[in-house]
Amino acid sequence: MSLNQVQFSGKDILEKEFKTGMRGYNQEEVDEFLDKIIQDYDLFKQEIERLQQENERLRKTSSEQTSRTRSTQPAPQMNYDVLKRLSNLEKAVFGKKFADTEG
Repeated sequence: MSLNQVQFSGKDILEKEFKTGMRGYNQEEVDEFLDKIIQDYDLFKQEIERLQQENERLRKTSSEQTSRTRSTQPAPQMNYDVLKRLSNLEKAVFGKKFADTEG
């Protein structure tokens, strides 16, 4: 159920009038209970709105982090340069014999 599908507001509950019958409920007791329901109802509405705002904030933060992660990844060319340097270092350390067996 979304917030848009809520059938009653706190004001609707407060203003609701019931007909009294010969063997009806104690009106003060019903009013006190409805007042508590209104308070809970308003608290739930506030909590839903707070959670929706937090959800939106987290979505924005997540998408910002994703875009930052993508932009900070090293370029493939850098890896090629590292491999080339390593190959040259191996040739220097192991000499011509290693270079001949390599390829």
